[in-house]
Amino acid sequence: MGLLLLAVPVLAVLLLFIFKQNRIWHIISLSASSFLLIIAARLTRNVMLGGKVEYSYLGGFFYLDALSMIVLDIVLILGFIVSIYSIGYLQEEIKQGKVAAGKLRHYYMLMYSFIFTMVLALTVKNMGIMWIAIEATTLASAFLVGFYNEKKAIEAAWKYVIICSVGIAIALLGIILLHLSSFGVLASGRFLDWTALYDNAKSLNSSILRLAFIFILVGFGTKAGLAPMHTWLPDAHSQAPSPISALLSGVLLNSAMYGIIRTAAIVNHNQGNSIYTGRLLIGIGILSIATAAVFILTQKDYKRLLAYSSIEHMGIIAVAIGIFTPLSVFGALLHMINHSLTKSMLFLSAGNILQKYNTKQISQIKGVLKLLPFSGTAFLLGLFAIAGTPPFSIFASELSITVSIFDGKSIWLGVIFVLLLAIVFAGIAVTLFKMFYGNHDQKDLKAGETNIAGTVCILVLLTVITITGLFMPDGIIELINQAQSIIIGA
Repeated sequence: MGLLLLAVPVLAVLLLFIFKQNRIWHIISLSASSFLLIIAARLTRNVMLGGKVEYSYLGGFFYLDALSMIVLDIVLILGFIVSIYSIGYLQEEIKQGKVAAGKLRHYYMLMYSFIFTMVLALTVKNMGIMWIAIEATTLASAFLVGFYNEKKAIEAAWKYVIICSVGIAIALLGIILLHLSSFGVLASGRFLDWTALYDNAKSLNSSILRLAFIFILVGFGTKAGLAPMHTWLPDAHSQAPSPISALLSGVLLNSAMYGIIRTAAIVNHNQGNSIYTGRLLIGIGILSIATAAVFILTQKDYKRLLAYSSIEHMGIIAVAIGIFTPLSVFGALLHMINHSLTKSMLFLSAGNILQKYNTKQISQIKGVLKLLPFSGTAFLLGLFAIAGTPPFSIFASELSITVSIFDGKSIWLGVIFVLLLAIVFAGIAVTLFKMFYGNHDQKDLKAGETNIAGTVCILVLLTVITITGLFMPDGIIELINQAQSIIIGA
């Protein structure tokens, strides 16, 4: 299973390189994403029954537990949905003359290279290899950000590469310090193995370990879009093709946050409390939410607004991990799932709107509900969902995190947190809701969905985030509880 998980995206890239027909490329993409989803379901079952999945081959580095399984499942579920959505989306882009037919192969090859790097990052227990994989996600996805070869897209891709490369270099220094903290403690074969680091955390050099966490937080925080290292994110997410925007926001940010969470668990176990990491995570989390709130109020591009919303939600997860109580950690993991599904749905809906109106400017769009009755409605409801209103799933995770803040006697932090969430909601309402009503100015536009299969995917995601806001399946709760125990150390 471990070999298959890593082999399928590599095989998909090879087959895409060999075959030259558009139809075959779509079939390869759908087949690869389907196989990955089936493998993920089997591995999830094994993790839930056994607590972990570990293989002696691949150098003994392949390792899955409940925490990595949650993030991996998000990657592969959204990868499957994006593979379906991309078929209709790319055909419409070719029809409108935005993309040459031959570029479909490049798109799919880059997309599965991107998925491979994220799968690798989440299935190894060695921090060094994980760092390499997260750096590789930048290289694979940068070409997707600049896919349209327009001036703004190329500029966004360069900005993405430069800022994230600087961030990942800082993270490398943190990992080197993490290694130094374990000198004389770990056997040579287990250097940077986070299971060994966690088990022997009490023996690690505390001073070096605390310094390592700062570098890792800043480094991986850059890739996760945390302020003030977030400046690449709005450009990259707004210029990338909408299915790739869904992967960047719904999947890539989680992979970087995953590295921060692993490191925080080791440091907290070493310190015997979460005071040190908590202050840093809460500070950077609140700053991220505040930054997003300010920029959401002034946005004129709806894809950029969604990108700033991603910064907000990464900040919410950081705050929850910083609180570091069982309820807050549970809320953080639940929020990671909820945000990924909701934001991906919004970016896919935004793709349909962009193809219909051929503009990202909010002021130039009216009557979305008339022209796009299904994806327009999903986009409207998704905005309520991402703002944390009931009955959608994000309300449940934000409520858990808010309660955990007040339970921790952090009254002022709770007040600031709730106030910032209210400002974000107001910003989204004031900025975007005007798109849905009135009459559009372009008389040549016809009502109706062009990407039928993609619209079905959007409606499926909307249904999921609505149902899980009211009822969460026992299997998901059990998986989150297992991951919570890994982080807390219960």
